[in-house]
Amino acid sequence: MTELLRWRLRLAGFDAESVQPAGGGVIAQAGVATLFSTGTQVFAKTLRTDDPDVFEVEAAGLAALRDAGLRTPDVLHVSPKLLVLAPFPAFPDTDDAWAALGRALARLHTSTAADRFGWPADGWLGRMRQVNTWHTDGHEFFAEHRILRWLPDITKFTAEDRRALERLCERLPELIPAQPACLTHGDLWTGNILGTPDGGVAVIDPAVSYAWAEVDLSMMWCSPRPPSSARFFSAYAEIAPLVDGWADRMRVLHLREVLSTIAHGDDDWDAVGYVREVLAPFRVRA
Repeated sequence: MTELLRWRLRLAGFDAESVQPAGGGVIAQAGVATLFSTGTQVFAKTLRTDDPDVFEVEAAGLAALRDAGLRTPDVLHVSPKLLVLAPFPAFPDTDDAWAALGRALARLHTSTAADRFGWPADGWLGRMRQVNTWHTDGHEFFAEHRILRWLPDITKFTAEDRRALERLCERLPELIPAQPACLTHGDLWTGNILGTPDGGVAVIDPAVSYAWAEVDLSMMWCSPRPPSSARFFSAYAEIAPLVDGWADRMRVLHLREVLSTIAHGDDDWDAVGYVREVLAPFRVRA
């Protein structure tokens, strides 16, 4: 299972004594490699498919977050076929760690306010493109590039499902208060959070763009997480006060992630049913 990764590590100058498989998302083979020369470890991912800029985009996203003050692993090597990162320990599930993460994310959001939504180039969410075309209107950006963008890749929706989703998009200015753009991680869930060797917290696997801060919060709020993660939100609010009604908006904002999941063909937890629940108020009733 890890032979392809081990071979590509060797070609890049990392002669691995062993590779312990690790979860690498939907497009990559990943593992922790122990090197012959030093006995040290690195985390590496290689592609199973030919997507030539996936790792370059990921490395650029990590650099952007790091430059803005969020901890990320050092990138030791990046090429079209291989990404090698310095290894970080698992995220410690403690109140202090969740508080540190909440404050770090709040500082990221409050220090990177911008007047445009998007990113200089499109990115990746899983194995599909994340459209990042610049836009000055946050509601239009979210509707076009974070919700409706996925409809061509989804076959499970009925015509009424699609129309309800369009109605929701039309009403986004009523549902989501106007907010500035800021630098967002874009895929912030527990699987993309790590510890650091000095006891801090760090993030990996970003899908960065300038977007609403609440999009990052919705990913954390709606994805599976331990009870201790409640400290994340209270600590975040110490630096970036949460706007009234924020929790009521989380499921609407999380549609971006759920629609991407369905477009990828991953619906073993009834993601379609989740979307239909959120869309219930936007259906036409006789």
